[in-house]
Amino acid sequence: MRILGIESSCDETAAAIVEDGCRLLSNVVHSQIDIHAEYGGVIPEIAARSHIEVVNPVIERALTEADCTWDDIDAIAVTYAPGLVGSLLVGTLAARTLAILHDKPIYKIHHVEGHIYANFITSQEHSTLKLPQQPPRFPMLALAVSGKHSELVYFRGHGDFDLLGETQDDAIGEAFDKVAKILGLPYPGGPEISRAAVAGDPKKYELPISHLANPYDFSFSGLKTAVLRAVQHEVGVDYRFPSYKLAERLSERQKADFAASFQYIAVKTLVNATKRAFRELSPASVVIAGGVAANGELREQLRQALPLDVEYAPIQLCTDNAAMIATLGYYYAQVKSSDNPYDIEVVPSLTLAGASWA
Repeated sequence: MRILGIESSCDETAAAIVEDGCRLLSNVVHSQIDIHAEYGGVIPEIAARSHIEVVNPVIERALTEADCTWDDIDAIAVTYAPGLVGSLLVGTLAARTLAILHDKPIYKIHHVEGHIYANFITSQEHSTLKLPQQPPRFPMLALAVSGKHSELVYFRGHGDFDLLGETQDDAIGEAFDKVAKILGLPYPGGPEISRAAVAGDPKKYELPISHLANPYDFSFSGLKTAVLRAVQHEVGVDYRFPSYKLAERLSERQKADFAASFQYIAVKTLVNATKRAFRELSPASVVIAGGVAANGELREQLRQALPLDVEYAPIQLCTDNAAMIATLGYYYAQVKSSDNPYDIEVVPSLTLAGASWA
């Protein structure tokens, strides 16, 4: 069964074709990072306009690279939540139109759940990605971490899951971006923080770990503010000094130490919750999903904290892509009725708790 996936929740326009929920036939991603880097973050209106310009060519390229015609496609899967409303609208409207024109079943997919299913792609037709050797086993513990999402989820089976905890303010990727801005590092902040941290001392600055009523919930807003206050103290100014000028007063060594100290505590926050969930729930496998899954510090801390090996999807499938959406669409198609293309609406703020379908 071949599924065409379409993803446009933020600033990547993506289309992919996946066969039988595990074999990658094509994976096309058009990134807008260069456009938004000038502004230090994603501008929703610009993102939506870019999606409009490229969504059809991206879909056509995915079909071409998979050597498929519309006769070869069995269904369409598209991200409908969560994300930027304008971006979501472009992808869903394209998918709905194509489903009607070509008389294909369509399945609406939650973006965060899709990220987790990138780990089920274990073979490929044309790419040379380093994929997991086998799919995760249930029960499965999943940590989904990206620029907009930080969730810890326990899966008993496909579609049968409990949201154990989630961020109560900033997602970890968002915190990386904001701290990078304080330190004068380029956007996106995650890779820049990681690069700077290599030369830094992760124990140089003492930063706090949040403690919430639900031990599986996360909070990064306080950590971000703690970094800001520590930088202000380090350069001898108070809160009245413009934060965008702080980086001018930091040496490269200080930037590296702040990057390393922040990254260490931010990652430790995630790992502590994951370790606790593993100890209490005894899952058969653990998967990490989303763009932050590529972070080397996260992988190293998890390696030390967990008694089993974690296989990771390649970076191309950790960041936003449509292969993960197509993969999850396959599993939807096994147990669910397809959605009505005339009725699908986007839900920009839908949490994963509202997406269980078992």
